[in-house]
Amino acid sequence: MNPLKATDSFFKTFCLACACLIGLLMLSFFVQLFVNSSEAWREFGLGFLFSSEWDPVAGKFGAFPSIAGTLLTTAIALAVALPLAFVSALYLTDAPPAIGRVLSQAIDLLAAIPSVIYGMWGLFVLAPLMQNYVQPFLAETLNLQAVPVLGGLLVGEHGFNGFGFFTAGLILALMILPYVCAIMRDVFKMTPAVLRESAYGIGCTKWECAKDVVMKYGIRGLLGGVFVGLGRALGETMAVLFVIGNIMDVPAALFDSGTTIAATLANNFAEADGLQRSALFALGLVLLVMAFGIQVFAQYYLHLTSSKRGERS
Repeated sequence: MNPLKATDSFFKTFCLACACLIGLLMLSFFVQLFVNSSEAWREFGLGFLFSSEWDPVAGKFGAFPSIAGTLLTTAIALAVALPLAFVSALYLTDAPPAIGRVLSQAIDLLAAIPSVIYGMWGLFVLAPLMQNYVQPFLAETLNLQAVPVLGGLLVGEHGFNGFGFFTAGLILALMILPYVCAIMRDVFKMTPAVLRESAYGIGCTKWECAKDVVMKYGIRGLLGGVFVGLGRALGETMAVLFVIGNIMDVPAALFDSGTTIAATLANNFAEADGLQRSALFALGLVLLVMAFGIQVFAQYYLHLTSSKRGERS
């Protein structure tokens, strides 16, 4: 047998085995979480997802406050980080090399900061700023708390103390910003120069070129960056743990304190036992399903819209 063909066959088999191993590892996560959470599902059923009660003494547990808190903080993080990442990446693509290189390295360094450092910074710097300046300015100086509907969504019955969903969302936005920005920057740089020059040649502005040419050409990469940031925000633990308040309440306002799935797991898992431990495994399974479902939806959306972008099915 030809040695080259044998090497190629071995390499192909090795790559296939590695790919299958990843699939088996993913499946094992689901199986392990489901097996360990089976007691909670038998006890509470699907009502576990919609119950807001969390009482270890009475043996009653519900996931809704944690799920709602996770979705709210993630939504705040994406709403803040995506526009900043997009305009930053767009600027870095056309910036002079001396400026662009320095700023790119500075943004990349943000990704190297451990999450616990973000949490400590949020606890000792951001939370006091929110309590003493930002929240009073929004609620009292601008008097947004008196605006119908908006005031109730911003400031709840408990007032504000610097902690809560809004502060946690800002921390998450800062954490996912470098990841999303780096991917968007690389996508913009991969756009063929002839496409951009053609757009400028027919009179397009830089914004029109970015919106109608660059974004459509690199939509897969851009969405990939968005979902990388989304996955990071969904599962972040330590940074959120420091500033969210860690109260098992359903979110009623942005300035309210609460919890997320990851924060609940970190707070309770060490001393949990029996039914509570099973309920925490069930929360972990819910978080994994949420992350997996988002990725499946993203791929399905890209497949449905591929023909509009001129891609082959």
